[in-house]
Amino acid sequence: MDKEFKIYTKGGDKGSTSLIGGTRVPKYDDRIEAYGTVDELCSFAGLVRDQNIDEHYQDILLVIQNRLFIIESLLAADSENSVAKLPKIKESDITLLEKEIDKMEEALPALTSFILPGGHTTVSYCHITRTICRRAERLTIKLSEKYQVDERIIQYLNRLSDYFFVLARKVSCDLNTEEIQWKPFE
Repeated sequence: MDKEFKIYTKGGDKGSTSLIGGTRVPKYDDRIEAYGTVDELCSFAGLVRDQNIDEHYQDILLVIQNRLFIIESLLAADSENSVAKLPKIKESDITLLEKEIDKMEEALPALTSFILPGGHTTVSYCHITRTICRRAERLTIKLSEKYQVDERIIQYLNRLSDYFFVLARKVSCDLNTEEIQWKPFE
């Protein structure tokens, strides 16, 4: 970096923050809530990546984290001018998730009932990440009712939650951990 980046600016000391483009909004603004949840999702994706899992999944998770930073920046932009200068989520990003899901599912037994999260800490981390992803998706959909949101962002988050579900199953299989089926009437 050419110039030193200070972690604190004091600009938010009174409960507001700046969007990309300079507009100040309250820290509880729907845009802050949406991109803040995507940031939480990115952090949990990093936690999953830090586990003792196949290197291929770690590599894919790094790609996912990069895409989540793109989503955060797009949700944090205050105008079309700001968004125009940012990278975008592409159809190929969504296709990558679909291909990864299909590849993992080939090695898994058919899903015949709901499964309870758990069985191994890494599997649980995948499920927690999946639920945060669903929350990020809901908040982004809510945001799209007020502001222009690229539909590929919503598609990506939807597919990503599926990815984390299947990754949880695949990691469970790789670790030889039993999947616990939900039995509602027991």
